[in-house]
Amino acid sequence: MLPLKNQFIFAPIKTGYSNGSGMVTEKHLAFYERRAKYLGAIIPEPLYLDKGLRELPTQMGIDNDDKIDGLKKLTALFHQTDTKAIAHLNHPGRMANPKIPGNYFVSSTDKPCENGGATPKRMTKEDIEKVFDLFKQAAIRAQQADFDMIELQFGHGYLAAQFLSPFVNDGDGEYGGSFEHRVRFALQLFWAVKQAVRLPVIVRISGDEMIPNGIKLPEMLEFAHLLDQAGAAAIHVSAGTVCSTPPWFFQHMFVPKGKTWEMAKQIKAKVNIPVIAVGQINEINDIEKIQKENISDYIAVGRALVADPDFVGKYLGEIKGEIRPCLACAEGCLGGVRAGQGLQCVVNPLVGNNYEEAKEAEEKRKYAVVGGGLAGLEAAITLKDRGHRVDLYEKDRLGGQFNLAYLPPQKQNLKKIIQYYERQIQKKAVNVIYQEASETDLLGRDYDGVILATGAIPMVPPIKGLGKYYWTEFLKDEYLPENETVLIIGGGLIGIEVASKLVEKNNQVIIVEMLAEMARGMEMIEKTLTMKKLQAKNVTIYTNCAVTEIDGSKVYIKNEKQTVLDNIDRIIVATGMKSYNPLESKLKDKIPVHVIGDARQVAKAKDAIESGYKLAHQL
Repeated sequence: MLPLKNQFIFAPIKTGYSNGSGMVTEKHLAFYERRAKYLGAIIPEPLYLDKGLRELPTQMGIDNDDKIDGLKKLTALFHQTDTKAIAHLNHPGRMANPKIPGNYFVSSTDKPCENGGATPKRMTKEDIEKVFDLFKQAAIRAQQADFDMIELQFGHGYLAAQFLSPFVNDGDGEYGGSFEHRVRFALQLFWAVKQAVRLPVIVRISGDEMIPNGIKLPEMLEFAHLLDQAGAAAIHVSAGTVCSTPPWFFQHMFVPKGKTWEMAKQIKAKVNIPVIAVGQINEINDIEKIQKENISDYIAVGRALVADPDFVGKYLGEIKGEIRPCLACAEGCLGGVRAGQGLQCVVNPLVGNNYEEAKEAEEKRKYAVVGGGLAGLEAAITLKDRGHRVDLYEKDRLGGQFNLAYLPPQKQNLKKIIQYYERQIQKKAVNVIYQEASETDLLGRDYDGVILATGAIPMVPPIKGLGKYYWTEFLKDEYLPENETVLIIGGGLIGIEVASKLVEKNNQVIIVEMLAEMARGMEMIEKTLTMKKLQAKNVTIYTNCAVTEIDGSKVYIKNEKQTVLDNIDRIIVATGMKSYNPLESKLKDKIPVHVIGDARQVAKAKDAIESGYKLAHQL
């Protein structure tokens, strides 16, 4: 077994917190320190082996001796709480980022990634030896930086997997063709690293790439046996390939939970070394299932520790409190990194920001929060945590318009954050007043301030003849039509999600979008999968088009020319949202007023929660 104080390991997640130098930064140290205490080990983000092999401009590196001192600070931080440090070494091969100047691309093939990327050079024997040397030098630096173990990335479509995969590896000879030849590169690489250092070496694999003719579990069972014989310290079992199946790599909410665990269980039965399970392990029930069914020896937790740094501590009973749920949405953790802002989180406003954790206020006050959407809920519980008295006004139901967010197909996970807030409101005894707040209410109850979180309302364009129309009603099963022709005006997030629901009842859907881009505001993985679904369902899409007139069942649209759409049964207007803030002008100069969330500026769920926390932290 691995020499860990418990079975929990922080899986490697890209943070994007470096400054372009590849060095460990204070932001890295603060992020990992907040999560280290209750874990058996931490695998920091993938460490690049060469500046020309980066996935992110802001990735952490181990390519040069100048990185060692910073990495030592990181490992020393872990060791303060007897938490082991595992260096994750990875060569992206053809998946190096083509947008980073100076990057180069090599692989078992000369074919680029299926979802785009640079054309790689097919590797020669000399190229292979250079890769082995890169890994050996990086492993030596990891040992000098006081890492306790090394993990080699042999999965997820990266370089080793590019040799292992029969779909990607189209070569022949010593490293291509048969299974025995395709595993040779990875096994030789493993041996090169193992002989270079005295540290235990873990191997991460994809049990299945989830593509036709790719890596499949039967071969990985055999490969795991070979790794066992070769002296691997453990096998870390994930799934997918970044090239073709990113939802599996990121364990997005659109893929079924538990598939990777079953792969780990089968591999565990095949080998005599420890197995690490990973993939959407974000609830207590997940841990209990893995333990009860003896699925794996160790449990790697990733994004659940981003959402709640005390996830494992709360499970172990070392710290009190309810777990703030990970939604497996990838909106903040993936979206923030891709946007160059670094790792963030939809539900945890402290991630990636410089906000401190809420502390008790020196002077206790009484506040009214108007609106029980995400911004208002976060503000209310944070104010309560700081010792303030809070009245929360909500005319309908807690969660606001986010109650619509979990209704589209495969998005039920999003309901967890509303349920969390509801329990927190009850537990912290926030006084909820179920009525629409009036000026009289807010000025007549001795409040020290009012926080307006009244959200947003749909924008309706001035279209000639527009009469009866719908918005998000069809997200609810009881209102969902069947076998009708439905026109959606607006191809942003809301319009596309409604379309995704409509096509499941055999409706013919037509989308008209004024701009060239569809699904604006939608998280990238969801966008890709949803647009593929709509294409498969033969949804008609008009871009750079405007609806000019509606005449009964006829709809006139125009771009370069005018087109008439006939026999339209229903019309949905999803042309965006605008802030709804009717109270600010009435209260201004009479009481301190603060506006948060969509009432201030229409944005995403992450921004709403962050605005609620930021204000409540300051008051």
